[in-house]
Amino acid sequence: MGINIKAINPWSVFLFICALTLPAMSHAGLDRATKAGMAPHKALYDIKLSSKDSSSKIANISGRMFYEWQPSCDAWISTHRFDMMYEYVEMPAVRVKSDFSTYESFDGKSFNFTSQRKRDDIVFEEIRGNVASNGEDYPNEAVYSIPEDLVYELPEGTLFPMAHTLDVLASVKKGQKFHKATIFDGSDGEGPVDITSFLGKPAIYVPPEEFKEHISTDLIGGNAWHMRLAFFPLNKAESTSDYEMSLILHDNGVISDMEIDYSEFSVTQKLIALEKLDSACEPEGVTPVDGKAKKK
Repeated sequence: MGINIKAINPWSVFLFICALTLPAMSHAGLDRATKAGMAPHKALYDIKLSSKDSSSKIANISGRMFYEWQPSCDAWISTHRFDMMYEYVEMPAVRVKSDFSTYESFDGKSFNFTSQRKRDDIVFEEIRGNVASNGEDYPNEAVYSIPEDLVYELPEGTLFPMAHTLDVLASVKKGQKFHKATIFDGSDGEGPVDITSFLGKPAIYVPPEEFKEHISTDLIGGNAWHMRLAFFPLNKAESTSDYEMSLILHDNGVISDMEIDYSEFSVTQKLIALEKLDSACEPEGVTPVDGKAKKK
């Protein structure tokens, strides 16, 4: 989803360099997410270990995830930042910081992604790339610049994260109970995944009293639904899902509650702060420099 979705496989800061040379309203008609009621926002989540198998080498997991989503003049941009502590039964604890960002064009024809992961402040993984059409009518090839020579062919109909979120919301609003799609989000080197979504009953979210003052009530007062998602990487010939998650998805794209189930453990991701954002599309005369809008 717009929010991305692999809570314990985190990611990197993307320097969005797109030419904002046209007035903000000139691209408004192309932003179907905003038209559908999606709300630009930033959110902070608390992550905790909720259960584990007795054989697991994990003793505890804890941390925070910051998420930000907003439209620019011609694309949706998202950023995730994780700060996680992994404690092990027979090994020293490890702190992992991850940044992951994407740039998804409104027309679905281009997608840029970048991520970086640090273990105790030392970079141990970096990913960067983009999706190109390769002469076809639809984007069908994910080309990584880091690591080099990594390319994935994308099946026709592959969705990027925001397009997938819009499809899921459209399905649940129609009363459908099931949704299946292939998506590519660039969060790792594993390529596209099939996501099977089970769309449940309407949900009512009440923020915890201790965080209530930090959560914008304007963003959580609309319709919301319980959902269950299962993830199947296309590069693995397995009938069982890689992992699954349960969540509450609001009709404006906000996720207020989530639990991710892996084979040996599960973690919860609880919303503790939520704030509305404006569009990242600047008026005419403003251009982006290193990901930040600066006046000419």
